[in-house]
Amino acid sequence: MQNRVTITVHGFRYNLLAPEGEEYVKQVAAYVDEKMAQMEEGQGERLAVVDNAILTALNIADERFKEKEQGENLRRQIKEMLEEMAKLKQELSESKREVFRLQQKR
Repeated sequence: MQNRVTITVHGFRYNLLAPEGEEYVKQVAAYVDEKMAQMEEGQGERLAVVDNAILTALNIADERFKEKEQGENLRRQIKEMLEEMAKLKQELSESKREVFRLQQKR
């Protein structure tokens, strides 16, 4: 089901059809609007809308790629930790068997 949502980004109103809920679409629009405002503040002058949109899109894409890389690094670290944990569990199990074996020899 498509939801009809009206948003405002950088002073322009857009009517969108989106499968996501209205609140989510408005959050996304507010994020883009904020990023576009920050871009102009950083430039110290009013940019042409197209220039601002392209620079903002590049910054958002940069954020996405960096966050994706961080996510991949975290998944890799988790995988390594799980492998280490499995190895330690195996060693613990072997140590328990050895302790039991030694106790039985007494």
